[in-house]
Amino acid sequence: MAIARTVSRNLSRNLWGYIERRDIRVMRRLNRWRAPRWIRYWMIAATRAGDGWLWYGLGAMLLIYGGAQRFEAVGSATAAALTGVLVFKTIKKISQRPRPCQLEPHCWSKVLPPDQFSFPSGHTMTAFSVALVVSYFYPSLEGALFFLAISIAVSRIVLGMHFLSDVLAGIVLGVALGCAAITAFASMGLV
Repeated sequence: MAIARTVSRNLSRNLWGYIERRDIRVMRRLNRWRAPRWIRYWMIAATRAGDGWLWYGLGAMLLIYGGAQRFEAVGSATAAALTGVLVFKTIKKISQRPRPCQLEPHCWSKVLPPDQFSFPSGHTMTAFSVALVVSYFYPSLEGALFFLAISIAVSRIVLGMHFLSDVLAGIVLGVALGCAAITAFASMGLV
């Protein structure tokens, strides 16, 4: 049993070290990249859209124009997003991973982080959970919603707010929360 724990601990340490090295390599390349002006504007706009106002606006539009399924769609998207906030705040407190912008200055981005810790990306988690839930109810919006979610996720890396692994974890957790919200509402007969 002690050997298994030692092997598991060493494997975990080696895997995390590999991820850290890759994350830092990507961070350094992006922090030094002088992106074209249109990419800079796109990334800043995507990050600002992910601050929450986009999702509030989408919720309001769906409540007004969303048809018969509007309450189920907005309710399950809200449940996924609020659960996501609790999840990412808890994980951030536990992980206490510093942000890339705290380790090395970015060459052009002056965007300030919303909080101190990096892992996982809350913007990404929320974007993917809401995109998944809303596109379940409104399949015609799927392309636009996932374009926005991917733009928000990429912007977090390009602007030096998150490491690649923070964003990948945010995607996985966001999709899981979206699926859980749809499943929970379906089990209550609300979908």
